[in-house]
Amino acid sequence: MTARDADVLQWLDGQEGAMLSLLEELVNIDSGSYDKPGVDAVGIRIAEFLAGHGIPVTTIPVEGYGDAVKASVAGSGGGNRPVVLMGHRDTVFPKGEPTRRPFRVADGRAYGPGVADMKAGLVMNAFVLAAYHRAGGAPVPLVGLFTSDEEIGSPACRPIIEETARGARAVLNSEPGRPTGNVVTGRKGGVFMHLEVLGKAAHSGGNYADGRSAILELAHKTVAFHALTDLDRGTTVNVGLIAGGQSVNTVAPRATCEIDLRYVTPPDREAAMGRIAAIVAGSTVPDTTAHLTIKGEFLPLVQDEASRALFETYARVSAQGGNPVTGEFAGGCADSGFTASVGCPTLCAVGPVGGKAHSPEEYLEVGSLVPRARAMAETIAAL
Repeated sequence: MTARDADVLQWLDGQEGAMLSLLEELVNIDSGSYDKPGVDAVGIRIAEFLAGHGIPVTTIPVEGYGDAVKASVAGSGGGNRPVVLMGHRDTVFPKGEPTRRPFRVADGRAYGPGVADMKAGLVMNAFVLAAYHRAGGAPVPLVGLFTSDEEIGSPACRPIIEETARGARAVLNSEPGRPTGNVVTGRKGGVFMHLEVLGKAAHSGGNYADGRSAILELAHKTVAFHALTDLDRGTTVNVGLIAGGQSVNTVAPRATCEIDLRYVTPPDREAAMGRIAAIVAGSTVPDTTAHLTIKGEFLPLVQDEASRALFETYARVSAQGGNPVTGEFAGGCADSGFTASVGCPTLCAVGPVGGKAHSPEEYLEVGSLVPRARAMAETIAAL
């Protein structure tokens, strides 16, 4: 271990209180995916923290969603290929949630909307960047990428993520560590779709036979979609939202639903999407039509040899620090699938440990903040 690396770890060891203070600020800012002012407010606060430590920060404008924030720390090696510390600022919670459930700490756990998924990871990344900058630079260049729309499939930030990863040495994505303390080495891909079914309105008592019920057709299609689920293959199809109809006494002329497809490998996606397309094209209720739109998509995180080597490095330094980890497969999607898909070695869920994400019971293990930051810093040094 070099003197610089030792200085980085020593500084991080004393930062738990400062990490919690910044985390409290971020958690108490509304930042639902569609709340651009709120997501940008989180980005501004992170940029202020980084700039306060002398780290150059660039804001990449994004129309309709929060802007992307990119920070850089100089490195002395690695052929100028950076290690990317990645995380998203948006949450799934509605406006006003931080007011209803502000940040709090009790019995070694922190609570609040997005506390683990993934504002703690943002804080950790920022502090690791600051630690290396104050030590005079990193062993390899570092890029901190703080994106804005992961919870809805990164429709705006995906090109930024992919461009950043293409030239990188590795990506460490600070999604929350698993409740077990493990990291994630594989994730499912996901496709999020909107389906519109059109029928024909008619009075449900006076001329029922003239109508063509879009709701009835959607019901048939919903049963068919769910029948595509194959738990052994890891493929699931879920119709999670439905709407439709004009009035209780009208045969429904229109109905819609939102569909979630999860899969393990790219061939699984193609097979499922082909079967979904066939269901959309066919009809059980005569004279009804349907139109499918893909609203967002995640690619799977598939571990290759380079990503396996990255995991082994992380696991080794974690074990040396007294925190052994293994790799887990997760059904949830993340931006790490985009970075892996462009050939960049990627490791996910290296953020502080937490659980029950997307729920009022979401929590963060406060005692994991510094150890996970140390593991990230030591992994960077080992690369």
